[in-house]
Amino acid sequence: GYTMAWSGQYEYMQRAQAKLEVVVPATLLIIFLLLYLNFGRIGETLVVMLSLPFALVGGVVIMAVLGFNWSVATGVGFIALAGVASEIGVIMLLYLGNAWERHRREEASERALHDAVVEGAALRVRPIVMTVTAVVCGLLPIFWGEGAGASVMRRIAAPMVGGMVAATILRLLVIP
Repeated sequence: GYTMAWSGQYEYMQRAQAKLEVVVPATLLIIFLLLYLNFGRIGETLVVMLSLPFALVGGVVIMAVLGFNWSVATGVGFIALAGVASEIGVIMLLYLGNAWERHRREEASERALHDAVVEGAALRVRPIVMTVTAVVCGLLPIFWGEGAGASVMRRIAAPMVGGMVAATILRLLVIP
C-alpha cells in the first residue's frame, strides 16, 4: 500500500516542461505566420525560419560552456532569441530585396544580382551589429549580478547572448 511520488521543485519542473512543449511550437507557428503575412511569399518566410536553428545553436553552445541545463528560464531565453533573430533576418531580407529591385531595373544579370547582394548587405551591417551589441551589452551585466533571482536571470540571458552572436554571423555571411 505504499507509493512514492516526486513532489516539490521536480513536480513544478514537470508541469513547466509540459507547458513549454505547447508554448514553444505555438511561438514558432506565430513567428511563421507573421513572417508570411509580412512577405506574402513562402520562400522568404522559409529563409528566415530555416535560419533560426543557427541562432539557437549559439544559445546551446553558450549554455554548454556555462554548464546550464535546460530549464524554464532557458526556454524563455530561447523564445526571446527566436523573436529577435527573426527580426534581424527580416531586416536583412528586406534590404536585399530592395537592392535587387533597384539593380534589376537597370539590368537583370548575374553581375547585377551580385552588386545588389553586396549593396543590400553592406547597408545593414552597421544596424545589425548595433542591434546585437545593444542586446549583448544589455544582457552581460546580468551575468555579474548577485542576489535574489540572479541565477534565473542568467539562464534567460545566456541563450540570448550566445544566439545573438551566432545570428549575427549567419545574417551577415549566410543569408546574403
